[in-house]
Amino acid sequence: MTWSAQLNLDYRRSHERCVVFDRHSGPLRVLASLYPEAPSVCHNVLVHPPGGLVGGDALCIDVTLAAQCHALLTTPGATRFYRSLGEVASQTLTARVADGARLEWLPQETLVRRGAIAQNRMKFELEPLAEMMGWDVLALGLPASDEDFDSGSVSQTIEVNRFWLEHGAIDGADQRLLNSPLGLAGQRVLGLMWFAAGIALAQERRDALLDVARHTSATHPLHARTGATSPHAQLVLLRALAPRVEPLMQLFSSVWSAWRVSAWNLPACPPRVWRT
Repeated sequence: MTWSAQLNLDYRRSHERCVVFDRHSGPLRVLASLYPEAPSVCHNVLVHPPGGLVGGDALCIDVTLAAQCHALLTTPGATRFYRSLGEVASQTLTARVADGARLEWLPQETLVRRGAIAQNRMKFELEPLAEMMGWDVLALGLPASDEDFDSGSVSQTIEVNRFWLEHGAIDGADQRLLNSPLGLAGQRVLGLMWFAAGIALAQERRDALLDVARHTSATHPLHARTGATSPHAQLVLLRALAPRVEPLMQLFSSVWSAWRVSAWNLPACPPRVWRT
């Protein structure tokens, strides 16, 4: 039996409060809106009760932020792709962010088990005065249980407007890619974090975001496998490789905290589910 699910989130401004109107079909829900930092910043946790995806499953998330809204979206645990008998399991996110709105897309890791056939697609449409932060953490196999990712496949696509398109595909049988020093060098966790804007960032803001990412990474145990770049005037990236999820998430959380202060003059307010 396969599961298909759709979740639509529509964020609107009501006086000083950011409120969300949600509709769902299938096993994909949003928990109650939380406001741990201010009425203008809405925190939501997305929940998939089955706990994972198998071949044929499809999750679709559609997010719209009206002008001046600020939403932080996360998950209570990993998104898990399990072994498939041949069908693709997919998750698709489409987000539209209006002028003056801010989106933080901060899910916990995506875990792809041996034999899975997984697709993960994200598309963000930013109006000129919109901004966002996001991250994607991909874990292959179960390193802590000595389960390698030696069969199956995963493909991921991230797109922001027309200025950034990131696409990658990993085949579990491609040991040269997985283990070569010119590939993943035996690391099984890949991380990508970004700050994006609808128009070019001022040079001083780009430099500040890069400096924060590089300074935070320089004192972290993963510093030798991290790199921060700004390949486009509207984009700042941080990439990292790690043997386990926990140190990479700790690094990204630290950079996120510092980026919030640098870019938006907001203190970090980690969602409660990150501490459980």
